[in-house]
Parts: sequence; C-alpha cells; structure tokens
Amino acid sequence: MKTYSFNKEERLKSRKLIETLFREGKAFSVFPYRVLYMPVDQSLNKYPVQAGFSASTRRFPHAVDRNRVKRLTRECWRLQKQGLYDVLQQHSKQLVLFFIYTDKKIAPYATLHHKISVILKKLEKEVVE
Repeated sequence: MKTYSFNKEERLKSRKLIETLFREGKAFSVFPYRVLYMPVDQSLNKYPVQAGFSASTRRFPHAVDRNRVKRLTRECWRLQKQGLYDVLQQHSKQLVLFFIYTDKKIAPYATLHHKISVILKKLEKEVVE
C-alpha cells in the first residue's frame, strides 16, 4: 500500500547534514529547480530519503510567496516520491535531497508536478549507476 505522507523523519533538518550536502553533494538543474543530493549511511533513518526545500529571499521578498513555492513543491514531492523510495529500497541505499527553487515567478502546480517527476526519474537513474 502506498502512503502519501511526508513525516517529520522525512524532512531534512540537521544543520550538520545540510552543510555536508552543500559541501560534498552532487547537483543538477531541472528548471525551475536546482537539486542537491548525496548518498548517506543506511543506518541514518527508517525512510530512504530525507528532503529539504528552499526558495530564495532575493527572488521572493514576501514570505507568503516563498511559503507558497515550498508548499507546492512539497506537495508534488509527497505525491510522487514512492517510485524513488522503491528503487532505493531495492538497492538498499539512502539519499539526502535538497530542492532549491530558482525561478522568479511562481509556476503553476501542473508545471511543478511535471518537473518533480523529471527530477525523480533522473535521481532513479543516478541511484542505479
């Protein structure tokens, strides 16, 4: 059974882990996102992925807009993450992910949904290699 939740344990909150991700992680871009990812030790968490989300204060000076972008991104992630979870569990790996929204305008939900699916497919290919 698929679960479409996004629990507290799935959120990337460790400052130490985030700093390591930005220092040593790999990155790629799928407009309007820049994605940083890094494999981590298996014992880290019961979930295969921890994800963080960000929108720039410079591009969105109003907190309302930043929060909307992050909320839309989290929703797209929540609904589509299961495929990546399955691939990671098959290969017994764990990832740390960070999504950075880079566009200056808030894209429609349908566009973001499609872009997140493209990102997930790319991540699945990276994990298999």
